[in-house]
Amino acid sequence: MKLIIAIIQPDSLDQVREALARAEIHRLTVNRVSGHGDEVSEELYRGKKVFPDLLPKIRLEIACNDEFVDVCVDVIVEAARHDGGASGDGVIFITPLEECIRISNADRGSAAIG
Repeated sequence: MKLIIAIIQPDSLDQVREALARAEIHRLTVNRVSGHGDEVSEELYRGKKVFPDLLPKIRLEIACNDEFVDVCVDVIVEAARHDGGASGDGVIFITPLEECIRISNADRGSAAIG
């Protein structure tokens, strides 16, 4: 099992959700977050270095079985990319998921994600 965390642009959310649904990946968590990557850098304002404000982003979290990781990542990359790819389109992190427990019926592991 893996936990996929994707940070994407807010305007990409609908396309990514629809693409995930077409790939039969329906379980996800969406959070509105702020941050920035390499799309911004420090600026000089009146002789003083200033850092730009944090930018609005969307954080998706998807727990999936190992066989869906590549499909999920490919779908997110394709749907979140702007005009062939631009700085600030986002980033995806994949981490091992030690355990998953469905509260409603106490299923564990792959069955809880399933």
